[in-house]
Amino acid sequence: QTVPEELQNGGGFGYVVAFRPLGTVSWMQTVVASPDAARYVFRNESLPPFSPYEVKVGVYNNKGEGSFSPVTVVYSAEEEPTRAPTTVLARSLSASDVEVSWAPPWENQHKGRIQGYEVRCWRHDEKEESARRIRTVGNQTSTRVSNLRGNALYHLAVRAYNTAGTGPSSAAVNVTTKKPRDSTSDHPKVDSPEDKGQLCPFYLLFSLPRPQVLYRWNRQGSTSVIETNKTSVELSLPFEEDYIIEIKPFSDGGDGSSSEQIRIPKISNAYARGSGSSTSSACTLSALSTIMISLTARSSL
Repeated sequence: QTVPEELQNGGGFGYVVAFRPLGTVSWMQTVVASPDAARYVFRNESLPPFSPYEVKVGVYNNKGEGSFSPVTVVYSAEEEPTRAPTTVLARSLSASDVEVSWAPPWENQHKGRIQGYEVRCWRHDEKEESARRIRTVGNQTSTRVSNLRGNALYHLAVRAYNTAGTGPSSAAVNVTTKKPRDSTSDHPKVDSPEDKGQLCPFYLLFSLPRPQVLYRWNRQGSTSVIETNKTSVELSLPFEEDYIIEIKPFSDGGDGSSSEQIRIPKISNAYARGSGSSTSSACTLSALSTIMISLTARSSL
């Protein structure tokens, strides 16, 4: 900062700029004769980018030299990174999120510092120029890219940056987001159809792409889970227990919402014997849409 005129204490006022490469002993000096000057440029074509220098500024007038400012460290201008990050990897986390990671450029292959990295992400049916850009700060070598379209192919590339600009881009890597869960499935419902001689006249009405069947019995309070890609599943259940059943879809993109709880009342031994079997009876839950669940009631698990 320039010195106000009332503090110059005489004519012939100017500045003395002293500087030296950090770690050296001898100072170089130059005189800036204008009292209004606020900068000095030292030019040296052989100066490496982002070189640290110690600098101090003194004052003088016709009566002699004044004191110097405290020493501070400044840097010569830097160049943008000259090498691309390496070992770029991407993996899908969900239907809307992917994670991308990379390794920094080799230390002896780039000039200047690296302030962070810029990740570019664009869908396969988009132009690279319209890519979304996510910037990290410092030494971070991975980041998460969110709000993507499910079950879509994306391209990702990474490049380093600093105050001079961005460096060259890595080769693009491909990743496909996971298939989103089906959110259009109807909740299961329980009806009581006409009596057709079935032991347990319960019907589940639903349409699920890939279901989980969760059931528990009141006495123990524990929950069992069955995952299936089939259109039917058979459960072996003991008599004289109340059961709670829930059904929900799931996929690589995550779980869907559960159905309302369906309560299956306990089946007495007397009712089972009345069907003509003393050891076991069949309790069938029929899926009228895509999935049929069969419950086989037995006297013991």
